[in-house]
Amino acid sequence: MIDSGRFNSAREHMDDLTPAHLPAEEDATLASVTESMVSTQEIGTSTMFDLGQIDVGWDAASATLWAFMTPANRPNFSPAMLRDVRYWYVETKRLFDAGKLPVKYMVAGSRFPGVFNLGGDLELFAGCIERGDLPGLVDYGHACIDVVHRTWRNGDLPVVSIALAQGDALGGGFEALLCFDVVIAERSARFGLPEMLFGLFPGMGAYSILARRLGRLTAERMILSGKVYSAQEMYDMGIVHTLVEDGEGEQAVRDYIAASTPHHAGHVGVFQAGRRVDPLEYEELKDIVENWAETALKLDLKDVRMMRRLASAQTRLHR
Repeated sequence: MIDSGRFNSAREHMDDLTPAHLPAEEDATLASVTESMVSTQEIGTSTMFDLGQIDVGWDAASATLWAFMTPANRPNFSPAMLRDVRYWYVETKRLFDAGKLPVKYMVAGSRFPGVFNLGGDLELFAGCIERGDLPGLVDYGHACIDVVHRTWRNGDLPVVSIALAQGDALGGGFEALLCFDVVIAERSARFGLPEMLFGLFPGMGAYSILARRLGRLTAERMILSGKVYSAQEMYDMGIVHTLVEDGEGEQAVRDYIAASTPHHAGHVGVFQAGRRVDPLEYEELKDIVENWAETALKLDLKDVRMMRRLASAQTRLHR
């Protein structure tokens, strides 16, 4: 695998590219910005994937692009992480269209020990709620569903997407994982939607995707209960496609890719057909996340305190 390297000078120019500055519909805006920041060298020597919070590597032999989240602070979807995920999709599509990146598989995982992703930026939520900042919550929500919708569409690329869960995927982390074609999980990983702990609901795609995969009744039961599920339970429900022992996840991904590569086009076609049969429109996600933002402003002080306690617990994980 070719490791892209991390933390280059281009990174300094990305700090202002927060989701609030990049409306979800304006793909061309980010593409033009990144075009001016990076060279058009071949992927093996390029710095185009030098992202501060995602470690990207290209395996030419298997035509696989690996991306591991490397959060700078809490292992959640901070605005910086959302920006980097969006940048990853935009650059991959640009290079594919230019004939420079013949990618067939896109794999997402995490280098944070025991965690895939813990979801929304709770400190940001709490601050917006305390200030009564509805536009701030809406902007953040739009940035989240932009990533969800891109992931659901595989970045508009003819690839198979694989989520590798070697740790917990909770809240928005679980929502993101649900968008992938294939989920491979290690046995100790846990999954769930705990937002009801602080009186909120997961507004960035969980209901939409779970209802499509498992039915509305099961989706509502999972959301309202706040239950955290084991990897075995998720496998039994069909959310996890391959369950392996701890430490075997990356090899399981490689095994899946090796076995499916001879029939790659057929696999892509099956997953594309699934998205056609059960389409997920951006407008649906947008309506729900705007309802989520309005609901968040109705939370009481007790709920906000719970958010901050959970955020503090996430910070201690980083230490």
